[in-house]
Amino acid sequence: MKYISCDKSIPIHMKNKISFVIVLILLFLACHPSDPVLPRIAIAGLGIESSTFSPAQTKEEAFHAQIGSEILNNYPFLSVDHKNRVRAQWFPALRGKSLPGGIVTREAYESLMEKMLSELKKNLPYDGLFFDIHGAMSVIGLDDPEGDMISRIRKIVGKETLISTSMDLHGNVSKQLAHQSDLITCYRMAPHEDALISKQRALENLLNRLENGLGKPSYKAWVAVPILLPGEKTSTRIEPGKSLYAKVPEVESQKGVLDAAIWMGYPWADEPRNHGVVMVTGDDKKEVMKWAELLAAYFWEVRDRFVFVAPTTGFDESITLALESKEKPYIISDMGDNPTAGGAGDVTWTLREILSLAEFQNENGPELIYASIPGPDLVANAIEAGVGSNVSGWVGAMVDDRYAGPIELEGKVLAIRKGDEHAAIEVVVQVGSVKVIVTQKRKPYHYERDFTQLDLNPRETDILVVKIGYLVPELYNIRGGWNMALTPGGVDQNLERLDYKRIKRPMFPLDTAFPDLDLSAQLIPTSDLPLY
Repeated sequence: MKYISCDKSIPIHMKNKISFVIVLILLFLACHPSDPVLPRIAIAGLGIESSTFSPAQTKEEAFHAQIGSEILNNYPFLSVDHKNRVRAQWFPALRGKSLPGGIVTREAYESLMEKMLSELKKNLPYDGLFFDIHGAMSVIGLDDPEGDMISRIRKIVGKETLISTSMDLHGNVSKQLAHQSDLITCYRMAPHEDALISKQRALENLLNRLENGLGKPSYKAWVAVPILLPGEKTSTRIEPGKSLYAKVPEVESQKGVLDAAIWMGYPWADEPRNHGVVMVTGDDKKEVMKWAELLAAYFWEVRDRFVFVAPTTGFDESITLALESKEKPYIISDMGDNPTAGGAGDVTWTLREILSLAEFQNENGPELIYASIPGPDLVANAIEAGVGSNVSGWVGAMVDDRYAGPIELEGKVLAIRKGDEHAAIEVVVQVGSVKVIVTQKRKPYHYERDFTQLDLNPRETDILVVKIGYLVPELYNIRGGWNMALTPGGVDQNLERLDYKRIKRPMFPLDTAFPDLDLSAQLIPTSDLPLY
């Protein structure tokens, strides 16, 4: 570009006044260049883990969908004082995140998609789109909801828009999702302490490619790995997950490579796309292909070394270990109905077993906190009776009664509290020496404040039973002892007991023979070209 000099001493000898005015205007524009045009970036996505082995169904309200500028509040790296905020013009459309749960109804999905696409149409065109999803959503009548979602978005935004996809490492990457995504990445830690870091990486990759003019990476290598494991066996706290995911940033740092990612897949949905995947993106074909195959080969090599992140036993042995432990609190993960993995969250089997044990019949027995069980009937009765009163009411098994029916809980109300958007209202009821947290709606309990806000002390209790799998950092750091109980539910950790019919076979660990194993990388075409 040639720039006009701003030297004020240029002699003016033009006689024509009109020409003189034109020259002045040109000089003004040259000396006061306009601000560069910032890229226009949209934000959209829906996220949930959906178990198809649970009778639960997820409806639209569970996604707590946000529309417009409030979406930006979810991303610290897009706050008003962050450098990324001024790198683009932002057009948030619709973002919805649900607690893991059952399969999403088709009505809910279509309603949310209609709203999302309507919002996207309002601010066309876009240079880029940040696609914020989980990757393990199941929808009635759809085998690949995220692939369907991004394809419908593409029809609105066009082939030229650069789409960067951010995912959970327990998501699934179909060829359709890989094809329509120009940039794609996922978390590198389980538990997901790097969730926001990963989202920021996805967004900044998008910004960088728009700013440097490179646009869509030339190559996307995709490798299907026939492994399907629960998250509780693939934690990056321990080997081999720790070393496997440590290789990802090493690959990313290679010349010609933009990003690398490993997806474990989601084991509690019976769909053909559910399996491990490795992807590497970049502009050097040889490097992208080579490193994708090396990551996939190592993933396969260590498959037999994946084990549960904590000692795992049946429920009876878990309780015995807890009662014998001198380290407090002893935490038991009630895994089979884990709502953070897609369980209904209202299976009463474990609570029924606890309440039947003689050790907990007297209020002077070992203190056990149980978190939690939905019971709107008991919650309503507790509100009417008040704190300090005796109350009775039904809890649990409103959705999943396959293993045990509803329990009529009777005890003393210790606390009543308006909870968050998940719990709605929380009540603590003491039965013998067991303190049961009963919620109006299902809610997982992850943090120390979840308990202290109810005047419960998780650090000092004898036994803490939580409906989650591997412990999030806050509970992990206060544990005395810890055991994961193989309890029944919609996210049964014993995958061999699940009635798979539609996943691709053979699949490790369900199968042992792999006569046609092929871990070679497939090049996925760029999104502006047909998928094969």
